Amino acid sequence: MTQQRENWSARSGFILAAIGSAVGLGNIWRFPYVAYENGGGAFMVPYLIALIAAGFPLLFLDYVVGQKYRGAPPTAYKRMVKSAEPIGWWQVLVCAIIGIYYASVLGWAGSYVFFSFGQQWGADTEAFFFKTFLQNADTLNFTFVPNLLWSLVLVWLVALFIMFAGVKKGIELSNRIFIPLLVVMFTILVVQSLRLPGATEGLNAFFNPNWSAMADPKVWLAAFGHVFFSMSIGFGIMVTYASYLKRNANLTGSGLVVGFANSSFELLAGIGIFSALGFMAQASGKPVAEVVSGGIGLAFIAYPKIISSMGDLGNIIGFLFYASLTVAGLTSMVSILEVPISAFRDKFGWSRNKAVSIVGGVSAVISILMFSTQNAITFVDIIDNFANNSGIVLGAILSIIWVFWLNRSLIPVLTNHINRISSFKVGKGWVFTLTVITPVALIAALILTLKSLLTEGYGEYPMMTQAIFGWGVVAIFAVGAMLLSSMKHK
Repeated sequence: MTQQRENWSARSGFILAAIGSAVGLGNIWRFPYVAYENGGGAFMVPYLIALIAAGFPLLFLDYVVGQKYRGAPPTAYKRMVKSAEPIGWWQVLVCAIIGIYYASVLGWAGSYVFFSFGQQWGADTEAFFFKTFLQNADTLNFTFVPNLLWSLVLVWLVALFIMFAGVKKGIELSNRIFIPLLVVMFTILVVQSLRLPGATEGLNAFFNPNWSAMADPKVWLAAFGHVFFSMSIGFGIMVTYASYLKRNANLTGSGLVVGFANSSFELLAGIGIFSALGFMAQASGKPVAEVVSGGIGLAFIAYPKIISSMGDLGNIIGFLFYASLTVAGLTSMVSILEVPISAFRDKFGWSRNKAVSIVGGVSAVISILMFSTQNAITFVDIIDNFANNSGIVLGAILSIIWVFWLNRSLIPVLTNHINRISSFKVGKGWVFTLTVITPVALIAALILTLKSLLTEGYGEYPMMTQAIFGWGVVAIFAVGAMLLSSMKHK
């Protein structure tokens, strides 16, 4: 039985949900560090070029596939090209795996909201994070850590509650509340950070252009890679969200709003984070280069140090920072979970409640069992690296090959569909970027990634651990995609 597809109540609901998906944990801590490491102010040039040459074109492709073919990735791709269903399931499984570990980091951020009051991490923030909070084990150890267990259970309860409520009353309503809340909280955080002594020193480090870095191909790959990941494109989220749009929705107008809103938030994050790092540099008498760190190190080790050095003001800054992380992470997690839930509903005709119960319930159980243990950060680090750098990139490359290389008759069909209903028209430039520039950048990034993983491995983890939780995840994408595609509709 064909079910009536859910819809957003208005285009603004879709735009807020798409922004909520794009603005996540990684934007707040990843972009400032990537920009700093790749030329500072000069990085903005390749970043903007990547945004125009790859970000928007791929975003428009996701939108038109989802909106025209009215389905989650497997259904949409199958309706477009019958042989392309496995690509859709590859993207669905990437989202499912990301959702399972993303909940873990979201639980950490939520816990640190409470730790920020009274700066409970003490003087040694690194020891607190790894030893006291995570109770990290150097070898495989599946002992449960109570505080990780309860934070994960709470994250999944909130996420599944939103998913059960559906597109309008769950995803859309939560984003209408959380996105304005995130903007308000983070703006207050940035204003407070700019008032700190030494803020100018941090901003100089962030914006000071190193023009010579632009001659390094790795800087350009970093720019393309970051735009690709930060806009939630190429792995099913925007296809799924666009499938809930009405048939005459303005696709490119929505895409431009979402893309520039995401980039503006990243710039705001850079200003806030580096103002605080400048304060820490001045207080410690060290250059910014010695206090800056990326990813988890910035969020859970460096930033608590900054907060502790602010005295009573640190309680407010800490609360705003970790509450912002939690809210941004929750809106992204909801978008990630919607992809497999929508895909299984399309394939098997399940009700939303049944799909959320089975897909969400199984994901929650796996997530809680794996990431409540003393190996939580090991699993997060390895799975994140392989799922993002291999899974997402390869899925996007395959989608471009099937649509634009092997089935070129689709190009005018998709172009005409976009232009008939959208304010910003696309043409040969859009086709050229998707057939040449974007795939070349993605294939180059994938080759470099695979070469590094095959010759050097990832980090200092044992090869067996990498094989199981790294390459094993990639194998799940491939095998699962073929199996799910071969299953008959019920």
